[in-house]
Amino acid sequence: MEKLKKNDVIRLAVTGVTSEGSGVGHLDGLAVFVPGAAAGDVAECVIIKAKANYAVGKILKLITPSEDRTPSDCSVFPRCGGCVFRHISYEAELRYKEQRVKDAFERIGHLNVNVQPITGGERYNHYRNKAQYPVTTQSGRLVAGFYAPYSHRVIGCRNCLLQPPEFEGILKTAARWAEKYKIPTYDEHTQKGLLRHIYLRKAFATGEIMVCLVVNGEKLFKAKELTNALLKENANIKTVLVNRNTEDTNVILGKASDVLHGPGYIEDVLCGKRFRISPLSFYQVNHDQVERLYEKAAAFALKNGAKTVMDLYCGAGTIGLTMADKIDKLIGVEIVPEAVEDAKVNAKLNGVKNAEFLCADAAKAAEILRERGETPDAVILDPPRKGCDEALLRTVAQMSPERIVYVSCDPATLARDCAALTGLGYHVKEAAPFDLFPRTAHVETVCLLSKLHEAKHHINVKVDMDELDLTSSEAKATYKEIEEWVQEKYGFHVTNLNIAQVKQKHGIIERENYNKPKSENSRQPGCPEEKVKAIEDALRHFQMI
Repeated sequence: MEKLKKNDVIRLAVTGVTSEGSGVGHLDGLAVFVPGAAAGDVAECVIIKAKANYAVGKILKLITPSEDRTPSDCSVFPRCGGCVFRHISYEAELRYKEQRVKDAFERIGHLNVNVQPITGGERYNHYRNKAQYPVTTQSGRLVAGFYAPYSHRVIGCRNCLLQPPEFEGILKTAARWAEKYKIPTYDEHTQKGLLRHIYLRKAFATGEIMVCLVVNGEKLFKAKELTNALLKENANIKTVLVNRNTEDTNVILGKASDVLHGPGYIEDVLCGKRFRISPLSFYQVNHDQVERLYEKAAAFALKNGAKTVMDLYCGAGTIGLTMADKIDKLIGVEIVPEAVEDAKVNAKLNGVKNAEFLCADAAKAAEILRERGETPDAVILDPPRKGCDEALLRTVAQMSPERIVYVSCDPATLARDCAALTGLGYHVKEAAPFDLFPRTAHVETVCLLSKLHEAKHHINVKVDMDELDLTSSEAKATYKEIEEWVQEKYGFHVTNLNIAQVKQKHGIIERENYNKPKSENSRQPGCPEEKVKAIEDALRHFQMI
């Protein structure tokens, strides 16, 4: 067959699903990715992008629908970019996600891991306890919703099926106030306008709701009227805040908030412990599912009677504090000072007296423990999506805990890091996936690793460094393809050095000498922030982060 070109129409049998939820099939050995397709579909597709080693298609007509398909129950799917699995049954979604975890261990980590059956949610609608709605003005009306995929174009959606139903009434109230007083919405191109986001949180166990308006300025016009209207709309609103963010950034929240009503926080109960949640606090979005995940993490960490547990990336202390009454000592480590203060407050709130929280990185925390002659029996790792860097993994291994419990929101970086830990004296005993984010592409996994002397059997694993560069074996893009994608979408050029720097930032391992300076004293220029964002966008597009 001739090389595929844009606008070619093909017949495609969809055989799998990528990490971002797109269907994938092959035509003469070439991978063709099709958003909105399901494994088992046979479809007539038009090619909308054609590259040397992959193509992207769009469904024109379903010839034979997959048995997994189900009618979408959302009016803005898939335009809003939030969900990717509203066209298939929940059972099929869980099957895809469980397989994704297994594939990551096998293909990326080259590990034979006992992956338990995935724990699905009892509900896959209305489970999120947090929503951050970007706002814009269209035809004189305030529109709140979500960004379309790979863009900052707002798709209006006040009644998102993932969010609590009461959020819709709060959005309507805020919109009426903004339209009445002609509050200008923020334009990221001109950096003018006041209202940027409407940010809502709900504590599922207590019912308390937080309303936070993010503004490009110092204060909010007619804030008293808004507060009164919100309290009249929903009696469960405990606090109303204004967050100030005047930066030219994609980061939603600024560092400072002013309280208009209430204490400035809400409180929730998780695994029997009470937690205080402020606008900047990290708190898992699925209350019921995270309770199940934390129970599994505790079972892994406390196996064989652990007495001292170190919780790295502890944030506000949620994981560690939920198991604190079962151990002698909890040591939480977090590099963000505000999060450490939140953790101390949460410990006090629950009468936990055997917890210590250190504002430090892992290396500093390890040094403190060595000076005191302390060794943790178990270490909990709950890093961001990019995973752990090699230095941190070495530091953890040097502390020689009997067990490492790794909680991850990305199976690819989990598999990569578990492979690295096998070379540092640990054995991956088992992994348990949890669906914390139904209808989206994300899946959470908690994994137990033990020191090799605990394992009855172990094997040496050879890790292919090029394989570690993958998060989807069929979606690895070349530097040239990333460069072309950025040029096409953003209109500016990025260099191989720029791309390498961003890949390294996200833990995508490069060859030892790739893009290194020619002499030890030479200095490489940093990648400009706008190029970092563009390259990260490209890496997400190619399923590499």
